[in-house]
Amino acid sequence: MPPDRRGERQAALRAALDGEGLDALLVTHLANIRYLTGFTGSAALLLVQPDTTTLITDFRYAAQAPDEAGEAAVVEVDRTSVWERLARVLGAAPAGTLGIESQALTVRDAERVAALSRGRVAPVAELVERLRAVKSPEEVDAVRAAAALAQAALAEVLPGVRVGQTEIEVGAALEAALRRRGSEWHPFPTIVASGPRSALPHARTSPRPIGPGEWLLLDFGAQVDGYCADLTRTIVVGARADERQRTIYELVQTAQRRALQHLRAGMPGREGDALAREVIAGRGFGEAFGHSLGHGLGLEVHEAPRLAPTADAPLPLHAVVTVEPGIYLQGWGGVRLEDDVYLGPDGAVLLSDGRTELLELV
Repeated sequence: MPPDRRGERQAALRAALDGEGLDALLVTHLANIRYLTGFTGSAALLLVQPDTTTLITDFRYAAQAPDEAGEAAVVEVDRTSVWERLARVLGAAPAGTLGIESQALTVRDAERVAALSRGRVAPVAELVERLRAVKSPEEVDAVRAAAALAQAALAEVLPGVRVGQTEIEVGAALEAALRRRGSEWHPFPTIVASGPRSALPHARTSPRPIGPGEWLLLDFGAQVDGYCADLTRTIVVGARADERQRTIYELVQTAQRRALQHLRAGMPGREGDALAREVIAGRGFGEAFGHSLGHGLGLEVHEAPRLAPTADAPLPLHAVVTVEPGIYLQGWGGVRLEDDVYLGPDGAVLLSDGRTELLELV
């Protein structure tokens, strides 16, 4: 059995609350609730106080919530309204300063909390997310397992990809393979983009048939024990790559390899981003690389930290991030290569396979 880290996570959060001058925190973001308690349901409020953690949910989770939370939280199940139950819990506590997750709570619900609280309500941002950015060994292993599952699913599907198939058909085959191999769900809508549509970094998978000699960009992921993997591969279907395709592909590949080789915990996110961006910009394609180099991975597919030109914060030791440079040329197509890495004491360690050799399905 892996160690139960929920107690130490809650202790770290309480220390952060002290630093912010807060007497309690109302956690509403479901990924944060899962991180702190293990609860995986779709409706809950979590009140973290100095000596008590209270999980409030509804009748749908009357059995599930106590089973998953165990001793990590006192579970309150309300068959009428979780907000009314929150009011009763707050009413029994000393008045003080209650933090709310400003990045997750709607204005309407923030007003509701203010009306329920007998003390001051203070918006705070991403207290739990900062804790989540540093991964335990078990979390790293879960992302690694999700990446292995995703790679196996892709290897199963690629031999059947052919000219004339639609993007939706390829996406359906890939998603089915992910589920058969044990992915709990798809961390994000699978992207399958062919030909000129591969120049759309977040293309919606469409009914477009794949043409001969075209790019096929696949951005997909898997989920294991709640943790996400996020991979992108770009291939040529039905012909050998032409000279322009090969040149652009090798440039993206070189940029990714440089980032993987030199990425380190402690460097600002913008310096990590520059490792790849400088390679692409140096060849005149800087404007064609319009997104950031990467993002954190964990219970969510996009979380802290960030590798971007505007990211000044240092990359934490033991973070897990994506490394995904790309070049996108409107009307022609695009190439993106994405792998998942762990930022350990000795640098970036691949959690996915890093197999980015140009694949031509002829």
